[in-house]
Amino acid sequence: MTGTLASDTETRTVRAGRADRPGPVRCAVGDLLLADLPVSVVFFHAQPLDPDALAAGLARALERLPEFAGRLRTGDDGDLWIDTDDSGVPFTVADAPYTLAEALDRMVLPNSGLVDHVRAAEARRAPLPLLTVRLNRLADGTCALGVSWHHAVGDMQTFALLVRTWSACTEGTEPPEPVRAADRDLHLDAHLPAADCGTPSLRLPDPAEAAELRRAVAAAGLANRTVQIWFSPAETARLRAAHSAEAGRRLSTNDALCAHLLHVLREVDGAGDEEQTLTVPVNLRRVLGLPDTTLGNLLGEIRLPYRPGTAPARYAAELRTAVEEFTEKHLSVRSNLRFLERVGRDRAAACVPVGFDPSRRTLTLSNWCRLGLQDLPLAGHRPLAFSPAATLQLPWTSWLVEGPRGEGHLYTLVLPARTAARLRTAAALLHPHRDPADPGPAVAPRKLL
Repeated sequence: MTGTLASDTETRTVRAGRADRPGPVRCAVGDLLLADLPVSVVFFHAQPLDPDALAAGLARALERLPEFAGRLRTGDDGDLWIDTDDSGVPFTVADAPYTLAEALDRMVLPNSGLVDHVRAAEARRAPLPLLTVRLNRLADGTCALGVSWHHAVGDMQTFALLVRTWSACTEGTEPPEPVRAADRDLHLDAHLPAADCGTPSLRLPDPAEAAELRRAVAAAGLANRTVQIWFSPAETARLRAAHSAEAGRRLSTNDALCAHLLHVLREVDGAGDEEQTLTVPVNLRRVLGLPDTTLGNLLGEIRLPYRPGTAPARYAAELRTAVEEFTEKHLSVRSNLRFLERVGRDRAAACVPVGFDPSRRTLTLSNWCRLGLQDLPLAGHRPLAFSPAATLQLPWTSWLVEGPRGEGHLYTLVLPARTAARLRTAAALLHPHRDPADPGPAVAPRKLL
């Protein structure tokens, strides 16, 4: 760890400082496809956190997870590498003129000011950080810890491993043992079945669609709005029970919430007579029997059309069947590799996931629950709340996490502005299983639906 804080707003660089650094890591195709994207989150704490303790714990965590302190490098053949050179992580401490409630309100803004988003696309061409940390000391004595990382380093499970390791290093407990590979594609290949569904989950847009996607990205901040919705534990339990009873089979909470939310959005958007697709990312570690501590972007996806006239409970049951049949009907890693062999691996950056199709209102719902993030103390304190911090307001993208204190579910959703406005007036449709007697969240933004 190097650098010291000399004022109320200053940045230090945190490094592991180890001499025996591991060699470079060759990124897998899954990493390459996400290499223009940052991922950012904010942890909210009811009390101040000691920046020196946080920085010292992060330095020890980076000894075990040097990928986060490294830099990206693109080879002449288009391969992407992580050089684990301990270039370091910028760690900023700043006073922010917000109360905790006001900071929570800012999570629906395109730029909350609470997190320093990694410059992901530039980091492929220049030696820029792959992880940033920003500790915001709020006006009422609380704090917000904003963290951003480069998606090429890993998915949400990989980030959860970092936080778990960071927590262990500040609390003096035993950290988890990461599973890393010098060649991620080669490591994954050894665990994949010989055959998959046969259909790639990525595509190469034609020039007209690529231009349309660029326009959508450029206009995202003006054209779209972020909304947050909270479902209490009791409300979620009633919804799940009702859908399970109607479907005649046991459904998960995720099945019930996904079906309900897509049904509501179809009604609000006036698209009930059109087919609409839900894309659900799937953690491949569980599918392939890999340890949860395996680094990388080990993600597949389920794409399930919602056809006109389908009842939400029936759709939830279809989603449950898709989960059960994932390996045979949705696993597509080998198909993706064959696709890239055909078009050229150097064109991977021009490809997009099949499940990303905002012009057809394809809803992507990433479930970040059951990672235990709100149970992990940092510098002696557990977070009060946790939220995604959207780096780009792309329409029809969404995230599901546990609510404040780990209770209920917080759903963050980016929609076209008009659809978002209509959703804000659809409380009865959105919450048919809410009881006025249900306790509210421990803390909440003022515009929470």
